[in-house]
Amino acid sequence: MELNSMTHNKLKEIITQRGEKGFRAEQIFRYFHQQDGQGIMEMGQVPLSLREELSSSYTVNNIKILHKFKSESDGTIKYLFLLPDDNIIESVVMGYAHGYSQCISTQVGCKMGCSFCASTKDGLVRNLTAAEMANQIYEAEKDLGVRISNVVLMGSGEPLDNYENVVDFFDIINSKLGRNISLRSITLSTCGIIPGIYKLAQENIPITLSISLHSPFDEKRAEIMPIAKKYCLKDLMEALRHYSDTTNRRITFEYTLIKGTNDGEEEAKEIARLLNGMLAHVNLIPLNPIREYNEGRPDKNHVLKFQSMLKKLGVATTIRREMGSDISASCGQLRRSVLEEK
Repeated sequence: MELNSMTHNKLKEIITQRGEKGFRAEQIFRYFHQQDGQGIMEMGQVPLSLREELSSSYTVNNIKILHKFKSESDGTIKYLFLLPDDNIIESVVMGYAHGYSQCISTQVGCKMGCSFCASTKDGLVRNLTAAEMANQIYEAEKDLGVRISNVVLMGSGEPLDNYENVVDFFDIINSKLGRNISLRSITLSTCGIIPGIYKLAQENIPITLSISLHSPFDEKRAEIMPIAKKYCLKDLMEALRHYSDTTNRRITFEYTLIKGTNDGEEEAKEIARLLNGMLAHVNLIPLNPIREYNEGRPDKNHVLKFQSMLKKLGVATTIRREMGSDISASCGQLRRSVLEEK
């Protein structure tokens, strides 16, 4: 098991079980998550005997920057990270007036099968550990000399399909002994795994939940997102209303706009009906075509027209600012191209 994937409480548990004082757990946690330590034997504050004991039972996960790409148009940075088992994941850092936001991956690949997403075309390889999620942030911060203030779990993978590791990551990245990133500055994006939504509601973690909607009609949504065949919109909306009522948090609905597919007046009206009375917000995303899904990308006027329809129906709507288009900053595109080259 990875020592740097453990929460502070878990570390304290294994340290005290060894007859050591609890403060040793704090030293170890700070070493990895505040000081960016990378090896057990290098923890100078910890007694050698304990370091040797831990080295015999646990490993440390470290990742490396394999490639780095910078957008000439807006400065967006995209990283390809190499994992210890030679798998590759992606992460994107975007600069805003309020600070730096990073989109991280939660799995190597994805099994959800969304038609327009490059991340899923080769299927799921494995889940990422909590350390592998956190290390994407640590490596980017070291490389850029900045602090990440906002985190989005919207890279490769379905976060709720890797539930336990994701929740541990929240605990680690939010800890005052580490990066202390506010949970309110973290967004989790899911295609709609209903059992995971109910579990997350029980945790009552004050993150922002973001749902991939893409169509307000079950049949059409299932064409775009196979997961919709398992979880219908009626049940999904019931779960989301429960989540919103339990956490009192606004839910964001991501809506990829595909010209001639999900951009008509009937879609706008049905979205308004689905979200009626709910603490919700729609984020419109013009389709970014990939080789396997080269459908119609709507132009700016088309997107503005659909936004106008939603606003007239009382739906709070924004258009996502597109960043890093010249470096394939959308999920999975660069990783896939590198794998194909290899």
